[in-house]
Amino acid sequence: MKSKRARQSPQLNADRGFRQIGEVADELGLTQRTLRYYESRGLLNPAGRLDGGFRLYSDADVYRLERILELKRLLGAPLSLIKEILEAEELLQQLREERRSTDDLVAKRASLERAMGIIEAQVGLVRERMSAMQQLQDRYERRLTRTRARLDRVDTHLAERPLPVAVARTQS
Repeated sequence: MKSKRARQSPQLNADRGFRQIGEVADELGLTQRTLRYYESRGLLNPAGRLDGGFRLYSDADVYRLERILELKRLLGAPLSLIKEILEAEELLQQLREERRSTDDLVAKRASLERAMGIIEAQVGLVRERMSAMQQLQDRYERRLTRTRARLDRVDTHLAERPLPVAVARTQS
């Protein structure tokens, strides 16, 4: 469940380094509408809001947006999958923090086993995407080979034909 965040005054906005939606959109080359859409899809939860309801984004929010864009670019994944990846990364961070806060080796081991499962799932996801991309690349390379062969055949036929009279005169 999402927690309600405190509304921030403009002075707090400036003092804490929060940025408004327009600033973040410009910085990342996105539209404000895109940022709102990411929020509606559960990918982003701005750090706060001004009294007028204007969203405020922290450095952590901007980092998360950069991560979303990176995953979209690298994996070409739908936003629902990107959300799952980000949630898994957050869970891994929580597990790290739990391990750091305890001396109980049994608890550390259980946490590490859980982390292994999450990481293995992430590796599987990346492998799956890489395999799909490799298949796509192979398809395009086969198409390129066929197109080159067709071009070579056309060039061969053109080379065997006598030049049209008009072309022969311009070359002399």
